[in-house]
Amino acid sequence: MAETLFRVLHVENWTEFWWVIFGLAGQLLFMGRFLVQWIASERARKSVVPVAFWYFSIGGGLILLSYAIYRADPVFILGQSLGVFIYARNLWLIRAEARNA
Repeated sequence: MAETLFRVLHVENWTEFWWVIFGLAGQLLFMGRFLVQWIASERARKSVVPVAFWYFSIGGGLILLSYAIYRADPVFILGQSLGVFIYARNLWLIRAEARNA
């Protein structure tokens, strides 16, 4: 059973298996942000980016960045690094706006 699972996931041991599971969880979280945004927009009948979108983005981005670092993938690392900065900045701006209101 484990041998088949390892072959399907292209891993050689349990450490790599758990990293792939961690990476998949990050990808699902990252994907979930689009569902959150879509549902919010459909309810409002206009394009809406809810705060939850940014939390899903930063959560998924940080997990995917960790996974990319483990896999030593410079393209993936670069892409996720910039994204995490942008998501954090958007959350900062939203909190600053709420404080000033």
